[in-house]
Amino acid sequence: MKILNFGSLNIDNTYAVEHFVQPGETMTARELKRFCGGKGLNQSISLAYAGADVCHFGCVGSDGDMLIDMLNACGVNTDAVKRLSNFPSGHAIIQVDKNGQNSIMLFSGANRQIKPEWIDAELEKYESGDWLLIQNETNCLEHAMRAAYAKGMKIAFNPSPMDETALSLPLELVKLFLINEVEGATVTGKQAPGEIIAELKRRFPNASVLLTLGKKGSIFKNSHNSIFQPSYLGTVKDTTGAGDTYTGYFLANYINGMPPHECMQIATMASTIQISRDGAAAAIPTKAEVLKALKDF
Repeated sequence: MKILNFGSLNIDNTYAVEHFVQPGETMTARELKRFCGGKGLNQSISLAYAGADVCHFGCVGSDGDMLIDMLNACGVNTDAVKRLSNFPSGHAIIQVDKNGQNSIMLFSGANRQIKPEWIDAELEKYESGDWLLIQNETNCLEHAMRAAYAKGMKIAFNPSPMDETALSLPLELVKLFLINEVEGATVTGKQAPGEIIAELKRRFPNASVLLTLGKKGSIFKNSHNSIFQPSYLGTVKDTTGAGDTYTGYFLANYINGMPPHECMQIATMASTIQISRDGAAAAIPTKAEVLKALKDF
């Protein structure tokens, strides 16, 4: 079973700061590091490390060699990554404070230059039962969802960053929602985790829901199970990419038939390791690291 991840590719400029910059304030950062990032790239690498057969579909500019090189090095198929000469790659300005929390500003760049015909051509390589994973950092999402659904593919949706575009998509086509508390509250108008999940299941009864709660853990709900997974305690250095790490590890195991509670355990440990390191994609642990950590836990 294959996964096509239709997602963003960004160059992350990460600044270490005492606190997030306030309006009217000028601040000197302690450090600058450049990483490969984007929710799409992070999730593709997490999927590949977890053992999935994943191809990344996306777009970079003439400055995007480092992004493609990293995907290839991590075992992600990049045959579907387009290169544009007239747009820069997407990039992010990330502030990481002394507590490891982050604040992110994105510039989409080449990520939002996708053409529908590129999607149609790529989907010819996929069959009924394969998966399409999407986030909300690229254009042509509705076209991709409808075309994939028409082929019998299953759609996993991580609606991040949350905005009006995400709310206007044909969400009834989604098979699996991978969503955090803030995103869930925006979609449903509810605040409590239980109410968010109940409302999502009411609106989309054929979908399963994975709700991540940060340090409080995560909840999975389908027609048969309601499972809570607590977080694992560990060092917090940088939370950038934690949700993407969780998404990739959960989905890779879930589509291969692993019981949801085991998928959650593995994904939780993967994200625990990831936030103990600097960066997003560069901090994602390998499957061997995750399994060893679970064994030693």
